Amino acid sequence: MSRPRMALVVLLTGMLAAGLLLVPRQQYAPDITFTTLAGKPVALRDLGGKVVLVNFWATTCAVCAQELPDLVATYRTYAPRGFEVVAIAMPYDRPDWVVGYVRQRQVPFTVALDYDGTVSRAFGGIDATPTAFLVDKRGTIVRRTVGAADFGQLREDIRRELDRAVKG
Repeated sequence: MSRPRMALVVLLTGMLAAGLLLVPRQQYAPDITFTTLAGKPVALRDLGGKVVLVNFWATTCAVCAQELPDLVATYRTYAPRGFEVVAIAMPYDRPDWVVGYVRQRQVPFTVALDYDGTVSRAFGGIDATPTAFLVDKRGTIVRRTVGAADFGQLREDIRRELDRAVKG
């Protein structure tokens, strides 16, 4: 093989390898069970068939409190179409604080306690609140947001996933 041809083969092979490395791998939500405030264990897989926002938050998080009204409105808008929110309180939040916070703010969606950090570790470790994962009906994580959510974009993503799920 001539030197230019060999260089071309090496170049194309390298480009192909690099392209394969750049293709995003589908990341599935962990097969984790969390405990709701009512003490009920719920497995994330049991929510299959729904678009789910898993939102890690804390009672002491100012951004979490600020975005709660938008999160509640988003839930109320899309829940009838198969959208669910699971708000996971961080392990450092005392359960009585979480219960009081949720009651005072009349949170309408599922709230769970991560007593020992198992749930946050299953999602790769949560370093900041809020951190949210949008999971499609097949259990694939389609979006991860750290910090304040862009609710316009989030609602667009939810609509897209709900529409995609309807189409199959």
